[in-house]
Amino acid sequence: MHIPSLIELKREGGELSPEQIHALMAAFTCGEMPDYQMSALAMAIFFKGMSTEETAALTHAMLHSGTSLKWPAGSPMRVDKHSTGGIGDKTSFIVAPLLACDGLWVPMISGRGLGITGGTLDKLESIPGFRTQLSEAEIHRVIERTGCAMIGQTGDICPADKKLYALRDVTGTVPSIPLITASILSKKLAEGLDRLVLDVKYGTGAFMKTEAAAHELAQSMVQTGRALGVRASVRLSRMDEPTGEAAGNALEVAEAVRCLKGSGPPDLESIVLDLCAAVSISSREELKAKLHAGEAWRKFQQMVTLQGGDAAALERMESIHRAPVIHELKAVNSGTVTRMDARSIGQAVLELGAGRAKASDPVDFAVGVDHMVKVGATIRSGETLLRIHARTRSAAESAEAVMRGGIGIE
Repeated sequence: MHIPSLIELKREGGELSPEQIHALMAAFTCGEMPDYQMSALAMAIFFKGMSTEETAALTHAMLHSGTSLKWPAGSPMRVDKHSTGGIGDKTSFIVAPLLACDGLWVPMISGRGLGITGGTLDKLESIPGFRTQLSEAEIHRVIERTGCAMIGQTGDICPADKKLYALRDVTGTVPSIPLITASILSKKLAEGLDRLVLDVKYGTGAFMKTEAAAHELAQSMVQTGRALGVRASVRLSRMDEPTGEAAGNALEVAEAVRCLKGSGPPDLESIVLDLCAAVSISSREELKAKLHAGEAWRKFQQMVTLQGGDAAALERMESIHRAPVIHELKAVNSGTVTRMDARSIGQAVLELGAGRAKASDPVDFAVGVDHMVKVGATIRSGETLLRIHARTRSAAESAEAVMRGGIGIE
């Protein structure tokens, strides 16, 4: 295999064979293909794209670069959901236990936040004692007892994806639909799934800015999943304002707990029920009844305990992780809220310390925003639009300045 020739082939818009793609990924994973060559190939893919067959081959190669979760014959149907990321997106905490209430198994592998998008693992780790890194034996034990586990990607699962994503992040090749598709699906298929539901976000606070771009990504993932034997469903979700009323690690867990008890924000509950209904054996109405009866809440507590977390702390997250400064951002005029820009809010929350600019940055569990007023609400001058949780008064004021530019009242 002459790697430069294959890079040139893709650079000129040619199609790589499955055998060539597998050979390239194997060489890259074991270190025979240097990073600079993979960076060049990723840039060629960024500009020239990939066919469905190429994308499926790339996904398959990344999936088989490591191990996959294996399940005993006759075990329940395995399902999961994946979100392409957004501000205040805490749906995973409700989706996993609610689906488990149906007798389904949900081995949910999640990621960390990068940039303005919060990470499920960071939020989970705000729960005292909660372990996101489990051995395969521990994953099976938790799943068999509760039906759901929420874990991080192990070193043995899709190592090619880990290496390639690190390069994409520093070479400007993250926004490539074939590379996004392969990265997402390789990790999800490593869970040994039967069904997958995809929550593809679009808007100011999402990776895909337009509905057309979100549809293109959704179509790529559905077609690739079908080619690899997994049925995927899609929900397109607007992300022009945050999901729910809170953004920030412990604040989002606290809001998820309220939703698990049947008293969460209506927009959050609606998204959760839509996603669950797409892969569940129960109707949307039956799922809503289970949620409001507290079945998912009890299941979530059980999962937290089995993964080393303190379930009793779940109802005290805002006091366990209490920021020194809680500052109210107030409306300067009366009217109807027309804009709560997700990107501005996400950027402010990142700068408060709730996210990370690079993978090695620490994350502050306490900071963020809550009590956010939703678009369409009627507000009077001087009333609170949201609360800022910050380490210092100056940090809160800086966050307010960033967010004010994204708030509209008419």
